[in-house]
Amino acid sequence: MSEHRSLESYTEKEKWDSLNTSGRIRYIWDYYKLPIVIACILLYMAGYSAYRHFTHKDIFLYTALVNVAAGEDLTSRLVGGFLDAEQIDTAKNDFRLYSDWYLTDDPSSEYHEYTYATRMKVLAAIDGKQLDVVLMNQEAFDAFAQNGYLCNLEQLLKQEDADLYNALQSYLITNTEVLEDNAQDVVLDPSLEYVSETTEYPMAVDLNECSPAIREAGFGSSVYLGIIGNTPRTDTALEYLRYLTQAIE
Repeated sequence: MSEHRSLESYTEKEKWDSLNTSGRIRYIWDYYKLPIVIACILLYMAGYSAYRHFTHKDIFLYTALVNVAAGEDLTSRLVGGFLDAEQIDTAKNDFRLYSDWYLTDDPSSEYHEYTYATRMKVLAAIDGKQLDVVLMNQEAFDAFAQNGYLCNLEQLLKQEDADLYNALQSYLITNTEVLEDNAQDVVLDPSLEYVSETTEYPMAVDLNECSPAIREAGFGSSVYLGIIGNTPRTDTALEYLRYLTQAIE
């Protein structure tokens, strides 16, 4: 008569041999689920890192449209046309175009509700050096100018590209930067007189006067191009300016 053995007395090999397929899967999961989970996480991290490595693209220019709505044709010229002109390898490089950014102090404007969010995006992009070129209307131009976000375009062109400066000098537009003021004090005490210290210099190019792409888009008011003062991609920003105004050279 065979001796009855409890399951606990089986060796691990005997337990394994006695299980069917589903039982073996359950056995593996019960005893090894922690190592399995850890291994899956490590495999995911390794796979994700490899994916990011092989699909990573360097952003060679960050451009924003502020208070400017570009249709499909103009967007194609602003992005695809520049990629083609510069013969950029799009497998390794990318052009970032921010759109739907609006700045307005007019509470009746349909875009007024987007102003706060846009201001936060502008500040974050500039602080992170992820904004190089801005295409904007007059109101946005005034806002960027007053905050000192834009470089002295005349000075930059003279230093970096004299030929481009000679071609564009008559299209440079001066605006005012507020260096210091008492605006916060006036808010607290409206009886105070507003006082400010300002400086003026050429900050933008009027693209309506010198850019075929902008002129043909048919904007009813001027579109200005400015270059952000802390951009680390000055050379590419100037190449973009040259591209948009190439017909006048």
